[in-house]
Order: sequence, then structure tokens, then C-alpha cells
Amino acid sequence: MRVNENGDQMITTRLTYALVFLASVLLGAPLAHAQQFPTKPVRIVVGFAAGGSTDKLARILALRMSELLGQSVVVENRPGAAGNIAAEVVSTAPADGYTIFMATLSSQAINPHLYSKLRFDPLKSFEPITLVAKYPLLLVVPPQLQLNSVQELIAYAKRNPGKTFYASSGSGSPSHLAGEIFKAATATDVQHIPYKGGGPAMLALMANEAQFGFETIPSAIGHARGGKLKGLAVTSERRSTAAPELSTMQEAGVKGFAVTSWAGLLAPAGTPKEALARLTQVTQEAINSPAVKTALESDGAEPGGNSSAEFARFMADELKAWGEVVRTSGAKVD
Repeated sequence: MRVNENGDQMITTRLTYALVFLASVLLGAPLAHAQQFPTKPVRIVVGFAAGGSTDKLARILALRMSELLGQSVVVENRPGAAGNIAAEVVSTAPADGYTIFMATLSSQAINPHLYSKLRFDPLKSFEPITLVAKYPLLLVVPPQLQLNSVQELIAYAKRNPGKTFYASSGSGSPSHLAGEIFKAATATDVQHIPYKGGGPAMLALMANEAQFGFETIPSAIGHARGGKLKGLAVTSERRSTAAPELSTMQEAGVKGFAVTSWAGLLAPAGTPKEALARLTQVTQEAINSPAVKTALESDGAEPGGNSSAEFARFMADELKAWGEVVRTSGAKVD
């Protein structure tokens, strides 16, 4: 009889353990799935060449994200069409969270008003993650021109109509639009030369292929500090902490001139919420980490880190606002 009782107890105990285990598996499945992401490297696609501000920003962020995710985060450069090529690549990539896009003001707010045919919708083709940073542009000239102020540049352009060229990081980029705004505001006949990113544009200026250019502070400030280029002014409404000695364009006499660029992370539309939540959390944590924050601020960038919903509203507002800027400037690509 004792044997039977012991046997019954053993069967009951085993059954209880089995039921508890099964319940834990079933109840814990969603959590386990969420924690599982990522199980392989994540790639950040950048729409500009290596060496530019967007590329630099992505690489600073990727390093810290790799540490937080426990997986490699690699940067892939797909330059061309002011970020449109990279945007198309990501919009058609598998919506699994492993391919994300370092979107910019160009790709999401300017290009839709410049290009008649885009293979992606700036809002509907993507899921917002977070704004990474905002930053003004820096007006720079080659030192050999010996121009020391914005007014001297304007005078130079008026003495050389049609022969004064400005370099940009690509047609439709903020640096392109800034040049067009400058042209209209100063009544000068300056010509645009687009390059495949801020890095190549800065090299062209150093070689005096162009006489001036507007480029994001992260891309241009090092060259200005090193004497390879000369900074004349910043395009923000207030002076930059990265170059407080430089006036704003408005202080330099170009009324109403204010351009602020930005970059943020997006994923393909339909990316699982669990992956988006994990990417948002890690990106925000990376942006707020001391090393990344210091790196951004030293380059004159204002760190982001807002919520996905806030970033979505921000992009919608920027898309609307820059439509008016493009129309007023008269800039066209196709």
C-alpha cells in the first residue's frame, strides 16, 4: 500500500512540475521573444559618403549601440540622390529590425518637394525610432580666397557673377538649400556643385574647386579648426557652442537666414513593435551616454532622444515647413 501511495505521489509531483513548466513556457514566450532581439548584427544605412556629418554621427552611435545590444551594429554607406537611394534600400528591406536608416532632413523633408518621383513615402514607408541630433550648418570658404566675413563673400560673388561656385553634399541636401537661400537673399549669381556627401564637398572646397559651401558643423568644424577651411558664420538662430566666436548669418547681415539640419533613425514600415521598442530604448540610452553626448556637443550638435511618437510629429512638421522653403527658393532637381 505504501508503494502505491508513493507511486501516486511521484506521478502527481511530476505532473505538477510538467504543468508549471508548460505554463511558464507559454506565459514567458512573448517576453522571451522580445528579449531575443537582436540575434545577429544590425546595420545602419547612411545615405551619404564616409566622412560626412551623417556618417560620423552614425558611427559614434553604432559603437555605443553595439555595446548595449550585445551585437555588432555596422554602418553601410549608400550615397546618392541626397539620401534617396539609402531610403529606398531601407524601405524595401525586410521589416525585422535588422536594417535601419539614418534619415536626415534631406531624405524626409526636402527631397519629397524636389523630386517628382520617389520610390518611398517619407512618412508611410517607415517606423520612427528617435531623433538622434540637430545641428546648424557652417559657412566655410577656402583660406586662399582671403575672405574674412559674410559681407566680403557677398562682395566677391557680385564681382564674379556666374563664376562663384558653392559645394554641397548633394542635390536636395540642406547645404544645397542653404546655398539657394543665400543666393536669393543676397541677390548674387552663384552656381551649385553637388557632391556625394559632406566629406567630398569639404575636400572640393580645400582644393578650391568651389568658393564657398554650407556644411553641417560636425562635418566642417574640424577642417575650420585645423585651418584647412575658414568658417565665416553659422546658420542657426543662435551662435553655436562649438564655434561661439562665429556670428550667425542673421548677425552677419543676411536677414531671415536660419537653417538647422537633423538626423534620426527609422525602420521599415511593419517592423515588429518588440524590435522597435528595443531599438528605441537602446538608441535613447546611447544618445544620453556621457561619451556620445560629449562627442555630439563638441561637434555643435544638439542631442535628441525623443519618443517615437514625438519623432513622427516632428518629421510631419518638417515635411510641411520645408515644402514652403523649397517653393520660395525655386530649387529644382527634376
